[in-house]
Amino acid sequence: MKKVHIFNAGPCKLPQPAIQAGIEALKDFKGTGMSVIEISHRTKEWESIMNETVALWKELYNIPEGYHVLFLGGGASTQFCYVPYNLLNKKAAYLDTGVWAHKAAKEAKMFGEVEIVASSEADVYNHIPKGWKIPTDADYFHITTNNTIYGTEIKKDIDSPVTLVADMSSDFMSRPVDVTKYGLIYGGAQKNVGPAGVTVVIVREDLLGKVNRPLPTMIDYRTHIKGESMFNTPPVFPIFMMHETMKWIKDMGGLEVIQKRNEEKAALLYGEIDANPMFKGTVIDKEDRSLMNVCFVLSDEYKAKKPELEAEFLAFAKEQGMAGLKGHRSVGGFRASLYNACELEDVKALVACMQEFAKKNA
Repeated sequence: MKKVHIFNAGPCKLPQPAIQAGIEALKDFKGTGMSVIEISHRTKEWESIMNETVALWKELYNIPEGYHVLFLGGGASTQFCYVPYNLLNKKAAYLDTGVWAHKAAKEAKMFGEVEIVASSEADVYNHIPKGWKIPTDADYFHITTNNTIYGTEIKKDIDSPVTLVADMSSDFMSRPVDVTKYGLIYGGAQKNVGPAGVTVVIVREDLLGKVNRPLPTMIDYRTHIKGESMFNTPPVFPIFMMHETMKWIKDMGGLEVIQKRNEEKAALLYGEIDANPMFKGTVIDKEDRSLMNVCFVLSDEYKAKKPELEAEFLAFAKEQGMAGLKGHRSVGGFRASLYNACELEDVKALVACMQEFAKKNA
């Protein structure tokens, strides 16, 4: 069977040790004679998984006292309303760097004033805006650290004069993070730390309970802090897979090692895009290029001569075992997602594929 090199942007490539552990747990979870998807979430066997997973998050991110790690349902998109529901009294500030940041700001407008401090929408989000100022009268400032559709990323923990909130769905656990600079971090698991079905929230407790509006029980973060993420039945299997993926990250040497792996993979692919006359990157500033989602298109010369090469390259790459290279439907082109479990050999195979196709169509 031909090896498949997975570059999917949504459900991510997962580490093989995590997948094998998931297979075994589906058959028999911790010797209980029951599958992990049959076990009660109130048993000591499951509670140990919950506790260990929280501990892994705290260890790998060096999360200090006063913060809580929550495992919730609903995806990151549901957090677009959770955040303003819990934190917005009068005004919030948002940096508009892509579709998901735009949608988050739109949801917040239902709860109060929203100031867009800067936006790159007019340029099809091909860069991270520069030179903006965070309003000091905002209840919080919201950023989306990585933009999967457009291939831009904020790679450093910024300093903010107000509470900093970050959607880290697609670069969670890809580098060390100074959690103390954030009041709240959230993201869906399905890019770097597990399959779809669980959303991770890291929240500083002293921010909560200060809004003037009544909060629905399930929307109140304090409900889930008190219930230790089990106020209702948690998404058991996605959390188990996240537990195993986090173990793999720790076994690999932690986030410093993971970051170096990710930088090496991205450097190799961006190097090929810059050197290959058939392709060009879509992000104008190299410092804004995402390590997670590498977006590129046909060069102007090749697109003008033979626009059908886009479809031909995707077909050729698929024949060579490349999966998930088609760009998002809103922008087209190509996108290779280099999440944590993507190996350097996967990227080398893609580079060889690009070189061979360019040679055939020179």
